[in-house]
Amino acid sequence: MNISLRGCEELLPQEDWLNKLAKSEATGVPLRIKLGLDPTAPDIHIGHTVVLNKMRQLQDLGHTVIFLIGDFTSMIGDPSGRNSTRPPLTAEQIKANAETYYRQASLVLDPEKTEIRYNSEWSDALGARGMITLAAKYTVARMMERNDFHDRFKAGTPISVHEFLYPLMQGYDSVALRSDLELGGTDQKFNLLMGRHLQQEYGQEPQCILTMPLLEGLDGVEKMSKSKGNYIGITEPANEMFGKLMSISDTLMWKYFTLLSWRSEAEIATLRAEVAAGRNPRDAKVMLAKEITARFHSAAAADAAEQDFVNRSKGGIPDDIPELSLGGAPLAIGTLLKQAGLAPSTSEALRLIEQGGVRIDGAVVSDKGLKVNAGCFVVQVGKRKFARVTLA
Repeated sequence: MNISLRGCEELLPQEDWLNKLAKSEATGVPLRIKLGLDPTAPDIHIGHTVVLNKMRQLQDLGHTVIFLIGDFTSMIGDPSGRNSTRPPLTAEQIKANAETYYRQASLVLDPEKTEIRYNSEWSDALGARGMITLAAKYTVARMMERNDFHDRFKAGTPISVHEFLYPLMQGYDSVALRSDLELGGTDQKFNLLMGRHLQQEYGQEPQCILTMPLLEGLDGVEKMSKSKGNYIGITEPANEMFGKLMSISDTLMWKYFTLLSWRSEAEIATLRAEVAAGRNPRDAKVMLAKEITARFHSAAAADAAEQDFVNRSKGGIPDDIPELSLGGAPLAIGTLLKQAGLAPSTSEALRLIEQGGVRIDGAVVSDKGLKVNAGCFVVQVGKRKFARVTLA
């Protein structure tokens, strides 16, 4: 129970989960624990691994974990937390994304002990008649209690009928898999409770639900998201991953420890007390960054990333930086940064110069109208982006 509750937002109902654990211990039959992810993007970031970590903790206790790829539900589009209709993905997009999902999830889960399922297995077979039967088991009034639907309806924002099918189909997944526990982020609570309701409708013992907090991104404010640019991808290079983890605030670091680290809560509490007593919080952050980087790369890569970070913090240039050749000298600095892949646009490049975030051979660039002459030099943007540019 302590492992189940670590870092979680809600575990409902706790008494039912305790009974399920006791029954499992008495019978020797593992509990079935389900996590569903829709392959809406090809990559997983460490925000996604919060629930994967919980799955791994329960997997290590001997329970059966089911990694469910929502290839069918992706075609509907999850409306959770949205104020507009999510465009459904094509079958080709879903297939391409799903191919990378499990490979990445296996960096957290034990692939030898993980059951992989696709919800098209039973959803496609349901057919129109089965869909009507399923839809009859829930009311429109109950569906409209959901915050995002309620808010959109009140604001006069369109809600498509197919969006009502999403929570129904996610709930039906729990029926098909006979799950004992379903995990998800706090934004999934309605969908998780739907599974519990439908299992009762189909005469099954209802699952418990466990929600995990949504992890703030590097900005410490918004939920980690690729669209917001505040994420750490689990397939990013080790140096980039380490550097990003070192950039989080000293306060947010402790939430990352609780939700992402394999260290025990006692170890984390001791470390936190040491920092409160005067130990440099940077020491703790290095420990976190090395642990996470080693998990997705290797211990050697984490050590090298730490050394790279130290070199950069002293103003040094990393050993391994991109090299490229450009033409058009003398070239406007904004254009150079864009062509070198150091800024997504000229306007963003000029904004970075305004902020003092651009250096050429270590010297800060302050002139947005600078024309760079031919030559070979190292261009740096921020603390982590470098390129050795030969301009002709």
